[in-house]
Amino acid sequence: MSPTTPGPATLLLVSGSLRVGSTNTSTLRTVQEVLADRADGATGTLYAGMGDLPHFNPDDDRDPLPGPVAGLRTAIAAASGLVFCTPEYAGDMPGSLKNLLDWTVGGVEIQGKPTAWINVSTSPTGAAGTHAALRTVLGYTGADIVDEACVHVPVPRDAVDPDGVIGERDLRVRIGAALTALLKRAAG
Repeated sequence: MSPTTPGPATLLLVSGSLRVGSTNTSTLRTVQEVLADRADGATGTLYAGMGDLPHFNPDDDRDPLPGPVAGLRTAIAAASGLVFCTPEYAGDMPGSLKNLLDWTVGGVEIQGKPTAWINVSTSPTGAAGTHAALRTVLGYTGADIVDEACVHVPVPRDAVDPDGVIGERDLRVRIGAALTALLKRAAG
């Protein structure tokens, strides 16, 4: 591959949940498997540092950045696109996810980056509040929200296999369709 030929897409996968056994995190592990089955070589990396980020303080949003923040921004910069999967708490996004997003506002890494989310809520109202808030904050960061890749794929807890991924074919196909839309935008 020549230096001018882009390599396979890499997606950064961000779970809005710190909970062990989170359906949101399991969905992103499934995204990794679905990507591995694609012929285009696209991959996904699950971001695991959300719990390590310090509370956002604008006074600290300067060089040198706190280590976990620098790591977050490096991971975003290296990615071809972003996928969020988050629960809704009290009608909004979890505070830990909002904190992560606050740390992205002062950087330019997310600007223009193809971005989507997968809503896995089984609630009749879904997670409308958190995804509306996510859209608002991502708008401030300049992310390129790929609407056709922002999907609601209800995932009941019993759809998650003991190995922490979703085995149900229909759910995997729906997740794959969203990824195809995101990767199409990432390919430009």
